[in-house]
Amino acid sequence: MPSIKKPLRLIGFIAIAIAIALTSWYYTRPEPLEVDLAVIATGDVEATIVNTRAGTVKSCQRSNLAPMTGGKIAKIWVKEGDHVQKDQILLELWNQDLRAQRELAQRQLAMAQERRRETCILAENAQRESIRTQQLVEQGFVSSQRYDDAHANARSRQASCEAAISDIRRAEAQTHVSQAGIDRTIITAPFSGVIGKISGELGEFTTPSPPGIPTPPTIDLIDDRCLYVTAPMDEVDAPKIKVGQEARITLDAMPEKIFPGKVRRIAPYVTEIEKQARTVDIEVDFLHIPTNTLLVGYSADVEVILERKEAVLRIPTQAIRQNNKVWTVNENNRLAEQTLETGLSNWSFTEVRSGLKAGDQVLMSFNQDDIKTGVVVQPKPQ
Repeated sequence: MPSIKKPLRLIGFIAIAIAIALTSWYYTRPEPLEVDLAVIATGDVEATIVNTRAGTVKSCQRSNLAPMTGGKIAKIWVKEGDHVQKDQILLELWNQDLRAQRELAQRQLAMAQERRRETCILAENAQRESIRTQQLVEQGFVSSQRYDDAHANARSRQASCEAAISDIRRAEAQTHVSQAGIDRTIITAPFSGVIGKISGELGEFTTPSPPGIPTPPTIDLIDDRCLYVTAPMDEVDAPKIKVGQEARITLDAMPEKIFPGKVRRIAPYVTEIEKQARTVDIEVDFLHIPTNTLLVGYSADVEVILERKEAVLRIPTQAIRQNNKVWTVNENNRLAEQTLETGLSNWSFTEVRSGLKAGDQVLMSFNQDDIKTGVVVQPKPQ
């Protein structure tokens, strides 16, 4: 019996030791690292460039209107925010004296027209009298002197008729001069748009801006039907931009919306501003302008699409380490280092040409002090 108890006791001691070791390993084993993982899949990859400073939404037509002459504001026909049509009267200065001069010119024109009727009727009668006298001379009933007098009278009357016609033209020109003077006191809309601002009130005196002295315009008229974005691009990126390239426009006022656009103009010079990077201004048209949404002056960002590849294998750009290396996760949830061959790239995604396949998992965020080959990881809870 004593010989049997010794092996059993030894086996018991070994079992206890194994249990203690397993328990110790279980409670002291390293916890799997919680990391962000991304799954390799196909999608679109674009090469893009963005503006260096904020761009601005501008109107294709915007006029700072002022009267051509100074005077007291007599009538304001519109209010700020009103939509107006082309040639609509917006503001009028006091011009009663000019209107009186126009009325005088119109009455003089009417008198000249009546005088023309009178003189031309007499000229026609004198011409008929001259013809009848010539017939009598040919028949021998009157002397040739009588015909000469009748012919001279007809020519004189015709000259008076022509002078009366010229006087009508003079009176018409005087009417146009009077009307031009009135037009100098009236502001009309050169195009359809919305009234942005009115500087001035009834009874106030307004003048046009003298040369070299900037003064506020009387009326700010904006064409809100045609808008575009002007944005400064770094001079290094300027050679890559071509007219007609696609672009995406985002506005700080509406960050959740993206507006498609197209490059319509590239400035032919580099803008040089002290203590700022040298830039080239570009203009981008909205392909679809939402109604009653955009305001002139909004800050905007432009992303010009240089190249696009569709349905290619791609990886989030932030997962790529130096020398195009990534951490991949195998079927045992252990990390392994992998080198990639990449293609087209932007801030969000990079094209994968070789080194990974669809469905592979890669590490997104990591700490270099904690990550090494063989480390066990688990995805962070979403």
